[in-house]
Amino acid sequence: MSRINRFLSKRVENPKAEMNFLDHIEELRWHILRSAVAIVLGACIAFWKVEWIFDHIILGPAHKEFISYKWFCALGRMLHSDSFCMNQINMKFQNTAVTGQFMMSLSVSTMIGFVGMFPYVLWELWKFIKPALRATEIKMARGIVFWCSLLFFMGVCFAYFIVAPYTINFFGNYSLSPLFENIITIDNYYDTMSNLILALGAVFQLPMLVYFLSRIGILTPEFLRARRRYAFLILFILAMVIAPPDVFSCLLIFVPLYILFEISVAISGRAVKARKLREIMKQQNGDI
Repeated sequence: MSRINRFLSKRVENPKAEMNFLDHIEELRWHILRSAVAIVLGACIAFWKVEWIFDHIILGPAHKEFISYKWFCALGRMLHSDSFCMNQINMKFQNTAVTGQFMMSLSVSTMIGFVGMFPYVLWELWKFIKPALRATEIKMARGIVFWCSLLFFMGVCFAYFIVAPYTINFFGNYSLSPLFENIITIDNYYDTMSNLILALGAVFQLPMLVYFLSRIGILTPEFLRARRRYAFLILFILAMVIAPPDVFSCLLIFVPLYILFEISVAISGRAVKARKLREIMKQQNGDI
């Protein structure tokens, strides 16, 4: 405790004082600890209503009454196509472990706690990184917590309301033989849902990643435009893997992902212009 007290007193007396390696580790530990406490608090709140959360949110895409299915069917009627309307999901669930349902409650609560507290966790990470940045770098990263959180939640919503319903519906109704019945373990179903949600939440950070790489000169819009055809192909293949094998379903997944790529190209262009303008201003100030 004496080391912690000395470290905290030094930070209070001079917050800008340089820290050695152990001080940085100590500081990081406190940020991680506060983030973990926030996630646990969110998990406790979720655990209070975990039965309702699991039945109405986690298992939502497994119910025919899920709101996304109504949206898809309405879109299909507008386009005079029945391919958007989902079939009845032939899927039953089972638990194969003594502690399976309780451990699933903890897993669901933890994931909900992490998703709900993501902005705070990101803010704690930013507070740890910020003192090491220069004023120009801090200005460049203005609003990073807000934009990263917004993109993360957009990815989560896209995964939950668009990707997950198609994935669950397709694989739930897929059968090699009428003799086979889809009896899914709750662990397998939850792993599929959580992987989709967290993975697409991370994928939607692409514009922010492109922005920072462009600001430091690693990426350029010309580089991204030159590889647009490869991005087009990769994203379309990804949409075909995620969606059932029909054109309309693939386009429903592909279009938002490709729009995200084009937004990243535009962001890269703006970031490169800002970097070049800053370099010109530095040269002018140096000449003066």
